[in-house]
Amino acid sequence: MTTKKRIYVAGHRGMVGAAIVRLLVARGDSEIVTKSSNELDLTDQAQVRSFFAVQKIDEVYIAAAKVGGIHANNTFPAEFIYRNLMIESNVIHEAWSSGVQKLLFLGSSCIYPRMAEQPIKEEYLLTGKLEPTNEAYAIAKIAGIKLCESYNRQYGVDYRSIMPTNLYGPGDNYHSENSHVIPALIRRFHEAKLAAAPEIVIWGTGTPRREFLYVDDMAGASIHVMELPREVYEATTQPMSSHINVGTGSDITIALLAETIGKIVGYSGNIRFDVTKPDGTPRKWLDISRLLSLGWKPSVELESGLQHAYQAFQRGT
Repeated sequence: MTTKKRIYVAGHRGMVGAAIVRLLVARGDSEIVTKSSNELDLTDQAQVRSFFAVQKIDEVYIAAAKVGGIHANNTFPAEFIYRNLMIESNVIHEAWSSGVQKLLFLGSSCIYPRMAEQPIKEEYLLTGKLEPTNEAYAIAKIAGIKLCESYNRQYGVDYRSIMPTNLYGPGDNYHSENSHVIPALIRRFHEAKLAAAPEIVIWGTGTPRREFLYVDDMAGASIHVMELPREVYEATTQPMSSHINVGTGSDITIALLAETIGKIVGYSGNIRFDVTKPDGTPRKWLDISRLLSLGWKPSVELESGLQHAYQAFQRGT
C-alpha cells in the first residue's frame, strides 16, 4: 500500500493556486493540504514554522502573493515588497527547516528589466533597471528566485522557480482599481454595456504589447516543471539562473486586447485611450524556448480563454 505524497499549495484561494489545486485533485495521486489566510498567516514566521512541524509536507507550491495592477503596485509599494518578501522567506525557510526537498516558487515576468530585449530570455534577469511602477513587487519576486537558488546551493534541496507572463481566467480579481488589465477591462466593458455608456476610457496609449496566459495552462506548466526529473531540470538551467519562463510565445497590443474584449462582452460604444496616464513597460514578451524544450506548450488560445474568463466573471467565479 503506497502512501500518497502530501502537497501544500500556498495561496489556494487565489487564481493560480486554485487552478493548481483543481488539476492536482483531478489527478487523484496526492493529498492536497491547504490553509486560508485566516487559518495561517504566511507573513508570521512562528505560524508557518508550526504549520510545517505539524503537517509533514512532501512538496510545496508557492502561489501565495500580494498582487495587483499598475495602480495598486504604484500606490502601495511598501505593502507589495513587505508582504511578498515575508511570505516567500517564511515558506521557503520553514519548508527547508522541516525537511521538504521539493518546492516550486511562482514569480512574475515583471522581474525583468523595463527595456529588456524581446523576447525576454531567462538570462536577462538583473541586466537593467526595472519598471518603476512595479519595482517593489519585482524586487520581492527576484528575491524569491534567489532564495530558492541559495537553498539549493547551500543545502542541496530541489527548489525550482517559474516566471509566468500575465495570467487571466476563472478566479481572477475584478476589483475596480486593484486588478490586472484583463479582469479590469472585462469588468469595465461589462458595466459600460449594462449602462449603455457611449464611451469607455482606458489608461495609456494602447500601444504597449502584452502576453497573456490562461490560468489552467499555468497550472499545467507548474506541475510539469515540478515533476521533471531533477537531472533534466538541472541540465536545462544553471545554479544561479534556474528559473523558467512560462508564456504563450505571442503577444498583443493593449488596443487590440481592448477591442477583442469589447467584442466578446458585446459592448458597441467608442473606446478612447487617455494618453496622460502611464503605459507601464512598453513590451513584455517571454522567450519560452527553455520550457518548450522540456516538453510543455500552452493549449488555450487567447480569444477562447477570454470567452471562458468572461463567462466565469458572469457566474461570479
